[in-house]
Amino acid sequence: MNHFLKMVSRSCGRKSLIRVVAIAAAGSGLFYGSSNPDSKTRISLSIPATLHESVLVQRQMSQSFTPHSPFISSDCWQFGNVSLVSSRVNPASSGSIKKEYPVTKEAPVKEETTGDVKDGKDSCCRCLGRDTIANAAARVCPAVVNLSAPREFLGILSGRGIGSGAIVDADGTILTCAHVVVDFHGSRALPKGKVDVTLQDGRTFEGTVLNADFHSDIAIVKINCKTPLPAAKLGTSSKLCPGDWVVAMGCPHYLQNTVTAGIVSCVDRKSSDLGLGGMRREYLQTDCAINAGNSGGPLVNIDGEIVGVNIMKVAAADGLSFAVPIDSAAKIIEQFKKNGRVVRPWLGLKMLDLNDMIIAQLKERDPSFPNVKSGVLVPVVTPGSPAHRAGFLPSDVVIKFDGEPVQSIKEIIEIMGDRVGEPLKVVVQRANDKLVTLTVIPEEANPDM
Repeated sequence: MNHFLKMVSRSCGRKSLIRVVAIAAAGSGLFYGSSNPDSKTRISLSIPATLHESVLVQRQMSQSFTPHSPFISSDCWQFGNVSLVSSRVNPASSGSIKKEYPVTKEAPVKEETTGDVKDGKDSCCRCLGRDTIANAAARVCPAVVNLSAPREFLGILSGRGIGSGAIVDADGTILTCAHVVVDFHGSRALPKGKVDVTLQDGRTFEGTVLNADFHSDIAIVKINCKTPLPAAKLGTSSKLCPGDWVVAMGCPHYLQNTVTAGIVSCVDRKSSDLGLGGMRREYLQTDCAINAGNSGGPLVNIDGEIVGVNIMKVAAADGLSFAVPIDSAAKIIEQFKKNGRVVRPWLGLKMLDLNDMIIAQLKERDPSFPNVKSGVLVPVVTPGSPAHRAGFLPSDVVIKFDGEPVQSIKEIIEIMGDRVGEPLKVVVQRANDKLVTLTVIPEEANPDM
């Protein structure tokens, strides 16, 4: 060992030796040794490529030396206060020794001058690199805004509410939460007046609430600007899976440019699971940290696309945050454009998705229960409702809706869309496998329901 150090000192000099040791320690350098009874033992020092650019090394770092022992022990060598870890390598013939170099994926690199993001030549769209979260946030950050609206109690101004939003169109259209910008009396929106909008670059605008929906908690705010504004791209929430990385962005407690990251915990958390009454809704559940002021801010995937609108968290727990899926929000926006409000058809049915376990339990209770593998069970029919007038009965199993096979309530809702007053053919299977075709005409749901 002493002989090895003397050789290094003679070859590199004291200053170079200290530099070599410092580089090896800082870059987690490793000594590799190999030996052969018929050849000289070779020892080399491998330095990470990232350090070659920042440190000038006067001599080649891989140089052959001949220590006394044919093996390198697996203990730590002490150079003053610096430790280097070595590893023991079994003897091998010189012909079998191959040089191997680590293959790494290059993370996307952000251009400092333009702010654009480009992928490395070996980048993988599904790989999480060191800059993946940063690049996703950078794509959306310019479009994130801070919202402040007056808050009233019994007609008396009691302060200002804060929230976030995202510009989704260069004309100044902002997507946010309804409870941030609108007071609701029952489920009817009472505009809070003008909304103060602050962009990430510090510019301020006076915004107007164009539309707001109580049940989905989605609203559209519009600001006017003479020049095009930075807009975020809408993605799709249907491709999300539990475990996918997401980024929550917003202005909690007026702290602009705040970014937190986490994963998707559940892609279809039902409103009933959260103890929320009223119409059926589904949320994205994440463990991103959100706080007061994050409401209305975008939930972003690693591609820098909005996949949700952050809406609420569980106050008494950590890592339980919820967002409206962007697919649902996009449908709300389309209805705002088409109807000026959200039109929801109403049938008057309580429904339940069937699975193998539920079907087995129902068959055990009642052997005459229809022999189905899937479908939607109707436990309750509201008296006087469109479904009641159409002839629906409790225990019916819906297997086709408007000619389409259905296996879930979600599919039925998607087929209905905003079709109010339009006859729809429904095929149900009843006890003893009796098939019945019914015609139901949906009515518009009462907004106060």
